[in-house]
Amino acid sequence: MKISVFAVGRMKAGPEKELADRYFDRFSKSGPAIGLELAGVVETPESRAQGAADRKREEADRLKQHLATGAALILLDERGKSIASEDFAGRIADMRDGGRRSLVVAIGGPDGHDPSLREAAEFVMSFGAQTWPHQMVRIMLGEQLYRAATILSGHPYHRA
Repeated sequence: MKISVFAVGRMKAGPEKELADRYFDRFSKSGPAIGLELAGVVETPESRAQGAADRKREEADRLKQHLATGAALILLDERGKSIASEDFAGRIADMRDGGRRSLVVAIGGPDGHDPSLREAAEFVMSFGAQTWPHQMVRIMLGEQLYRAATILSGHPYHRA
């Protein structure tokens, strides 16, 4: 299953980008052995529309253009459900084993996700009740994808 990340906003060069890239690289090297492939990170600029609803709609339209037919969608949102790393890995494995060919994990802009994306999403996930900067979310997502691959492969990185 090909997994891609769709992110509203761009990461500038610096330690945060280097760390995110390091985890995505680890995932790209460990995933293929268990049927998971990093298809890449797609960045799109934040919408400049006047109202929040218009910004969310514009950003959602860009994401929908990126979604392949039949692709699973997970949204990252502070109002989503917080789950354990094992459960995240299990959801990915269930999608893969259920024949899903692709998964997109979306990081929204400052205004969040459009309601149409929430309706289309397989799951809306949170990294906790706190609000995190976009750069940190990207790092945490990269690490959790890598951790999911290690959990699914039985690697000792995850010591639960």
